[in-house]
Amino acid sequence: EKLGGRIVLMASRALVKAARSPDDYAKVYGRILSQVKQPVIIHWLGEMFDPALEGYWGHKDHMKAMDVAIDVIKANAAKIDGIKISLLDKDKEIAMRRRLPKGVRMYTGDDFNYAELIAGDGHGLPNQAQSDALLGIFDAIAPAASSALAALAQGKVDTFHQILRPTVPLSRHIFKAPTRFYKTGVVFMAWLNGHQNHFTMVGGQQSARSLQHFCELFRLADAARCLENPELACQRMQAWLALHGI
Repeated sequence: EKLGGRIVLMASRALVKAARSPDDYAKVYGRILSQVKQPVIIHWLGEMFDPALEGYWGHKDHMKAMDVAIDVIKANAAKIDGIKISLLDKDKEIAMRRRLPKGVRMYTGDDFNYAELIAGDGHGLPNQAQSDALLGIFDAIAPAASSALAALAQGKVDTFHQILRPTVPLSRHIFKAPTRFYKTGVVFMAWLNGHQNHFTMVGGQQSARSLQHFCELFRLADAARCLENPELACQRMQAWLALHGI
């Protein structure tokens, strides 16, 4: 914050271990938020991304947890720009979005249903009617996402969906269970598109997905027109297959 950065309050494994009730979440968030100088983004990361975060906000039931989160937001609305929820459930995101106080934004973390959540449904106040994008998959589909959002900003909703709809099957594949290994697919896409010269990850996580998974990823990336240099992508895919004896 001293350097001018915007704060995102990540979900805390330590808080899950230490909290004894939902009131502990309200106490901790209230204390931290009282100290910030600029509104922050709160991130509610679901257990599908990190099993250690199961029971966040003091409840394993997401709807009961949502009640706690909403209470925290309402009590500190002036210090909150928005909340990002990553539960991979569009109905839960919409339900929470419609309960947000005026001026607090919903940032979608739903890598399964982002197109319709970003487009919105026109229900309620402007901040309750649509979700803003803060998505991991946008790393892998950046050119398509940029074009789609530009079209949406111009009111061209059909064009937005035409561009973004083919990327959804790719995203669902990359983020399929076990979801915590989605980074393997994101890095594989970066390698195919020439943004790095190798496909090696910290902790050997390049091995977290099967060869069949990568083959299907390649097919879906092509269908979504997310291979920025098809010739290079084909060369690298062929090399990857040859490495595995195919």
